[in-house]
Amino acid sequence: MLPNTSRRVLARILAAALACTTALPPLAAHAADKLTYFTWSGYELPEFSTAFNEAHPDGVETSTFGDDDDAFTKVKAGFRPDLAHPCYDKVARWAKEGLIEPIDTARIKNWDKIFPVFRNLPDLQAGPGKVWMVPWDWGNTSILYRTDLVKDPAPSWNLLWDKAYAGRMATIDAVHDTPVVAALLVGVNPFDMSPADMDKVAAKLREQRPLLSSYTTDMTSVEQALASGQLVAAMTWNASAVALKKQNVPVDFMKPKEGMLTWACGFVMLKDTPHADLAYDFINSRLEASSGKKLIEDYGYGASTTSAFAAVPKETLESLQLPADPEVTLKSTVFTGPMKQADDLAKMFEKVKAGG
Repeated sequence: MLPNTSRRVLARILAAALACTTALPPLAAHAADKLTYFTWSGYELPEFSTAFNEAHPDGVETSTFGDDDDAFTKVKAGFRPDLAHPCYDKVARWAKEGLIEPIDTARIKNWDKIFPVFRNLPDLQAGPGKVWMVPWDWGNTSILYRTDLVKDPAPSWNLLWDKAYAGRMATIDAVHDTPVVAALLVGVNPFDMSPADMDKVAAKLREQRPLLSSYTTDMTSVEQALASGQLVAAMTWNASAVALKKQNVPVDFMKPKEGMLTWACGFVMLKDTPHADLAYDFINSRLEASSGKKLIEDYGYGASTTSAFAAVPKETLESLQLPADPEVTLKSTVFTGPMKQADDLAKMFEKVKAGG
């Protein structure tokens, strides 16, 4: 079994180590016969790349990041892996900065097994037969709460603004998570805000700040705090719910009436990579049904391929509350796409967190 590690876990703990790794000169990132892969912590595990590892023993070196905004910043500053693993809402930004090159879908042997809803995302398209990102994983963001400590809450994101639980709640320290939820609660479009909309979101975030124990992307610490009862509710991803339920902690992953957030992530190829053939082999390995099956069963995230879902027993999917068709999920959730005012929103969020 894979360790109980969420897709963005250990961000703070890994920061120092990552800084050391990415401080290397750009050319030092490339070993002569190895692929370099830049990804979320927990996604570097060899169980996800069995076919690649069999064909290329010791053929990949991995660096990890805690948030894809950090990943973008490091790559823009000169760190050059061969493959990176950002989420869909950031891909246009990578392409606009000239950091990535199109991927030839003719070389992706399971391309047609990727769900159409992900295969046809607008910002993925890079010309006929070309895409900027190959989708691999998707999942949900919601409130994970202790059912014995929070009795029958209303199904709403407003739980994270409930003064009754002041000091015992946490939220995610990322622009595409907490500010998006605040926007939903004040009735504005999270992905295209006017200045007046931004002011409404800022006011909602200021209401929340004194009620929180922390803003964090360290899901391991959040899971531990929920297990101990130090926290009664927190914004998390599917994997935290799976991890705590395996430990028999009484938790529920809420379905807010405003909608869970749904995200999709995947592989981008860095511009002028010297290891394109290895990169294609690695992507093809990750799109094998066995890789996606592992992702689903151990983390509770969705794989991008129909073949991965076909390999998972129906009762397992039911226990994970994971529909075999992502379009079923998307009918009741908010899909995280590109944010037109991302930079301004990030500055505002930092100001609010600092008490401004």
